[in-house]
Amino acid sequence: MNFFITILIFVLGYLFIQSFAEKLSEENLNTLKKLFLFHIVFGAYFCFFVQGDAVGYWKQAKLMTYTDFIYSLTQDQGTYFILALNYYPSNILDLSYFTGTMIYSLIGFIGLTYFYVIAVELIPNNPKFKGYYLFPLLFFLPNLHFWSCAVGKDTLLFFCIAIFTYGLMQPFKRMPMIIFGLLLAYFIRPHMTLFMLLGFGMAYFSGQNISVLRRILFFGLMIGIAIAILPMVMQFARIEEASLESFDKFSETKVALLSKASAGSAVDISSYPFPLKVFTFLFRPLFFDINGIPSVLASFENLLLLVLSYTVLRNKPVQTFKNAPFVIQGMIYFLIIGTLAFSQSLGNVGIMIRMRNMFLPGLLIFIFWHFSYWHSQESEH
Repeated sequence: MNFFITILIFVLGYLFIQSFAEKLSEENLNTLKKLFLFHIVFGAYFCFFVQGDAVGYWKQAKLMTYTDFIYSLTQDQGTYFILALNYYPSNILDLSYFTGTMIYSLIGFIGLTYFYVIAVELIPNNPKFKGYYLFPLLFFLPNLHFWSCAVGKDTLLFFCIAIFTYGLMQPFKRMPMIIFGLLLAYFIRPHMTLFMLLGFGMAYFSGQNISVLRRILFFGLMIGIAIAILPMVMQFARIEEASLESFDKFSETKVALLSKASAGSAVDISSYPFPLKVFTFLFRPLFFDINGIPSVLASFENLLLLVLSYTVLRNKPVQTFKNAPFVIQGMIYFLIIGTLAFSQSLGNVGIMIRMRNMFLPGLLIFIFWHFSYWHSQESEH
């Protein structure tokens, strides 16, 4: 069964890429195939070399009884919900942790593909920096793949944000994607749903090419839903970590779901001033934080993002933003809200880099847009 499912994952990944044959060029389709293999490699690496909460999410589900499953399904969001999702493949089908990681890797890649298609459709020409094409190069950044292939919340949230954003490009035609993305995100981490609603609601309200009536209606709908779920978000923020301990007591098992190893080895930033916390959330670890091979790769990646972001900020970023499509504006509002929230509430770099991956595609696509926009402006003059 494990072998069959693994082969099926590769077939489904290929078929999903081919479903965009009418939208994308042959070159882009080939790039997506390379990205798929690249992503699967990261999934395999995560499975065999990273011992974290992903192992617990799968092994705990494998030990659950049907009563445990019903209990998990009817409890609060977060850890319980992930365990309930994993119950059927892990327990009923008895799939291995490796196969589970491959399933999640496929889900993460689907999200990555939607972000890729968003970039293709919204960026008018391939942006260059210092003579190098940024697209699709930045889609091969390691952390973009590392945190979107593991069993657990991060991969599913990455997928939710992608389908929600892609859906908003044609909201009436893709309403099921929008609703599914919001609902799934709500059951995983409801505060992320709140950030999505606020960010894209603000973008739609400030959109230049949208009628005033549609702006008011859409913004009112988004904010209305955000206000409605706010009490649940506040409750969830208090019980998310406790839910792990309570489930362990209920099931009387000894499997730890959330390893604190990575958090313990990370840099404590709780005493940092506000600007430094924001900088840390967006651009660390850097070379002075190195404690292993993954942090070396992350340092090169973050240095590149820092240089590109600095270049963007130096060249009329407000004008760039105002002229960006609504979806790109929404991703930036979403990035700002998430940065302000998580940079102040998370205590160390290890957790921050996981949370940042939810917002990284928006930053990358805005960078693409910036260089493309100014290239077009220079060409016109």
